[in-house]
Amino acid sequence: MDADVIVVGAGLAGLVAAHELTSRGRRVALVDQENAANLGGQAFWSFGGLFLVDSPEQRRMGVKDSFDLAWNDWQGSAQFDRVADEDSWAVRWARAYVEFAAGEKRSWLDGHGIRFLPTVGWAERGDLRAEGHGNSVPRFHIAWGTGTGVVEPFVRYAKQAARDGLLTFHHRHRVDELVVDGAAVTGVRGTVLAEDTSPRGVASNRDAAGEFELTAQAVVVTSGGIGGDHDIVRRHWPERLGTPPARMVTGVPAHVDGRMLDISAAAGVRLVNRDRMWHYTEGIRNWDPIWPGHGIRILPGPSSMWFDALGRRLPEPCLPGYDTLGTLRHLRTAEDLAGHDHSWFILTRKIIEKEFALSGSEQNPDITAKDRAAFLRERLLGKGAPAPVDAFLREGEDFVTAPDLERLVDRMNRLTDEPLLDAARIRRQIEARDLQMTNPYAKDAQVQGIRNARRYLGDRLGRVATPHRILDPAAGPLIGVKLHVLTRKTLGGIQTDLDSRALGADGTPVDGLYAAGEVAGFGGGGVHGYNALEGTFLGGCLFSGRAAGRAAARQTA
Repeated sequence: MDADVIVVGAGLAGLVAAHELTSRGRRVALVDQENAANLGGQAFWSFGGLFLVDSPEQRRMGVKDSFDLAWNDWQGSAQFDRVADEDSWAVRWARAYVEFAAGEKRSWLDGHGIRFLPTVGWAERGDLRAEGHGNSVPRFHIAWGTGTGVVEPFVRYAKQAARDGLLTFHHRHRVDELVVDGAAVTGVRGTVLAEDTSPRGVASNRDAAGEFELTAQAVVVTSGGIGGDHDIVRRHWPERLGTPPARMVTGVPAHVDGRMLDISAAAGVRLVNRDRMWHYTEGIRNWDPIWPGHGIRILPGPSSMWFDALGRRLPEPCLPGYDTLGTLRHLRTAEDLAGHDHSWFILTRKIIEKEFALSGSEQNPDITAKDRAAFLRERLLGKGAPAPVDAFLREGEDFVTAPDLERLVDRMNRLTDEPLLDAARIRRQIEARDLQMTNPYAKDAQVQGIRNARRYLGDRLGRVATPHRILDPAAGPLIGVKLHVLTRKTLGGIQTDLDSRALGADGTPVDGLYAAGEVAGFGGGGVHGYNALEGTFLGGCLFSGRAAGRAAARQTA
């Protein structure tokens, strides 16, 4: 045996599994197709949001949360409808994860040195139904250090285990096959890729330089999802979401290619819920890209007005920050929108200064560097938009500004192949909304949402602009933002039991094989069901990677 356990994929789930194994004295071979600069994988680039229930941070902000409320939200969002089959383990994983988030998760993270911003974000506010999709209360806890800070302790553990002789890195090793002996997985076989010294996230070569084979008592697959390959995304795009866009931007590095899903299936593993996926509608093209087609997601506050490609205001619950897939479904299923891949935000300078956050560690240098002084200066005390947002205003090809609406619409029309927007039509819709701002009550659902958000201290302090008219000159200039569909997460994958053991076509565990993270639908082959509550992707990698590492350690005792 080359190791006790082989871990395929050096992202967050793989690093967590490796830590659980090496801390129990197991010898681990950590195999990844990228170079050493990419330790931590996709998680490194994330905003670092984590879903927690009834946390100290929530209580300090006056948020009353509970397991019962969170579990009700999760079930309403997941809408599990394949419980007798593809969702059979996903439902159990979901309940176990919410119990973890309401219990041990906070202290476990603290034990690894992961700390949080004092404010809690209110992500994915939902479809406006008590029994439906969405978070009833703020639960989005941002780690100091963003995703980089979440990954950092597990990278440190892996490097220390390598120095101690318990872990061997196999960078630039691409797995092409799981080795099966009888009914058991006993190793991996694949291609050694040519050396590539590209910086983290930059697409690397796929030139073959040799072959390899490694053997072990167990293999843990933690290779991520499909978001970097638009062809695979389109292949599995579900009919319920309409037609896939002809053009999308990419929210993950190119190495997030989904290869290990079909490779695992060839070894007898059952793949489930492949039609479930999570893509954002608020994507913008990165003016300073790292990987091909690099897109950034806007994490919007609730005040921007959202219009489709033809200039019609989106209906509720298609509001900024509310219902990700509901909005995607609306934009992709409306018959007269099928030929258009974009939508629009129209907002004011006052809104962008307070409400625009950009997803990603590199777009939040103050939080990533754990610079509390810079955070206070940029986010709470400073005037103007945060520096990364201001850079997009100046450099981003999807942003236009103007002192009045007619000139704004003219500039927006220049960003499309043909002028689709009518300024008079847009003005009528904005003026109708603006009339709702003269009272503390309103019939407009978005205006109601803005006022509701400002009742929460965290939103009022740093996330939601003071209510005002869009066409108020004092709040300007006006800003138009062209939005694209941004690929991100796979919600289905390898079906696993609660020990992260990969299941075969007959529903029984495949001997010696485990799966965790996105390749396993973050647990069970689809812990989120149809919808995510946000902050649950990193958390799903942590939870399922931990389960896989502990179970594989027991097997190899």
